[in-house]
Amino acid sequence: AAAGPTAGVPRADEEPAPVPATPQGEAGPLKGGGASGPPSDNAVLAKTTRAEIINRAKKWVAAKVPYSMEKYWSDGYRQDCSGYVSMAWNLGTNEWTGSLANYATRIARADLQPGDMLLFHNPADPSKGSHVTIFGGWTDYRRTHYIAYEQARPQTRKQSTPMAYWNNSDRYIAYRYKGLSAGNPGSGAGTAFPGTGQFGPGANNAHVTRLGEMLVERGGKRFYEIGPGPVWSAADRRATQAFQQAQGWKGAEADGIPGPDTWRLLTTGTGRDIPPAATGGSPNTSVVFPGRGYFQPGQSNGHVERLGRQLVKKGYGKHYVSGPDPRWTEADRRNVEAFQRAQGWRGSAADGYPGPETWRRLFA
Repeated sequence: AAAGPTAGVPRADEEPAPVPATPQGEAGPLKGGGASGPPSDNAVLAKTTRAEIINRAKKWVAAKVPYSMEKYWSDGYRQDCSGYVSMAWNLGTNEWTGSLANYATRIARADLQPGDMLLFHNPADPSKGSHVTIFGGWTDYRRTHYIAYEQARPQTRKQSTPMAYWNNSDRYIAYRYKGLSAGNPGSGAGTAFPGTGQFGPGANNAHVTRLGEMLVERGGKRFYEIGPGPVWSAADRRATQAFQQAQGWKGAEADGIPGPDTWRLLTTGTGRDIPPAATGGSPNTSVVFPGRGYFQPGQSNGHVERLGRQLVKKGYGKHYVSGPDPRWTEADRRNVEAFQRAQGWRGSAADGYPGPETWRRLFA
């Protein structure tokens, strides 16, 4: 799903030359001037944060933008993999797999953080195999899989993907955008938690403003009538608490004062968004995974029945002859397995027994 540079614009006294078909696609309403090549040494790259990158990536996922090498979405970005990353990184131009690395710093895969990219460019034939994804975070402690945001046929998607990709895995290179406002590449500066003392009654500083802005991006806009701003308010506390509760946290973990874990999820664009107002600002309790022990042979409980009904609702109930009901059966396991395999998971990740990520995707 690669793309190559477009033809230049002819002078006024020239006849427009025919634009050949290329992996980039025909000429169209490009964002900026099309593939721009390496930025100059003194070029000012648009600053952005990891949360902003992930939130832009999510917009195309939500809109189900169709894949195309020739068409451009309403925001002016080409609807292929490199156009998608250009959009997520807010480059202002439509780059291609052969130029995106010029806007980034190469990093080790072990250092990947949400908003970075994994890029494979095949210079011998860019249209065959070349691809790029946005890294959204690890899905397992062994780091064998990650959440990939990508533009691929038939539409933009977000799914668990083996590191680094389904094919040509060893040829993908990890990169970090040079304009990341987190400081020097790989430093992690800017995402560091400023401390609980910066928040709460009487606080008045830029960290409070940034907290509010991130909470608004994650679904907390309804809590603010005039904010966010530097003065700590009840709106900041309620929005923070709603975000914490959306993660399934309770008690002291959801007191409305941000701690290191709250800050990390917000600055990296990870974790669950604040649910819509229809839920009263409280999390959907069905999203909180009850534990693996409820889904085993011989178990009978309400969680099994709720799981089965959700599988049917999602279109994964073909193995039920009757039910679903509270008793765990082989039909439950096979339906869960079908759902897991539809996420692209294989092996032990698709064994038919729900875990936290299976549960989240079913009920989120």
